[in-house]
Amino acid sequence: MKNTLAWFDAHGTPTVFHDYKKAGVPEMHLVRWCNVLGWPSLLNTRGTTWRKLLPEQQAVTTQSQAVALMCAYPSLIRRPVIEMADKLLVGFDPDALEITLLSVSESAS
Repeated sequence: MKNTLAWFDAHGTPTVFHDYKKAGVPEMHLVRWCNVLGWPSLLNTRGTTWRKLLPEQQAVTTQSQAVALMCAYPSLIRRPVIEMADKLLVGFDPDALEITLLSVSESAS
C-alpha cells in the first residue's frame, strides 16, 4: 500500500484511500470487481488469514463462495484494488498504473 500511495503522490494524482481490511467492502463492489477481474485474482491465498481458514473454507470453487469469504474476512482481498474512472487494477504494478493513468487522462481530455 505504501508503494501505491507514494506512486500516486509522486505523479500528483489525488487518491481516496479506503481501508477495507478495517471497514470492509460492500458486497456489490466485490461482485463487480470479480466480474471484471475474476475472483481468483482478488482472493489473497498467500496471507495469514487464508492459512488460518479451515480446509472447507479454503475449498472455494465459485465466485459467490469467494465473495462471501471476502465479505466475512476483508483481509482476504488482495491489496491494493485501484479504481480509476472505468479502469480496475489489483496489486501494485507501476507500469500498469502509468498506462492506466495515461488512458484515463486522455479520456478526460
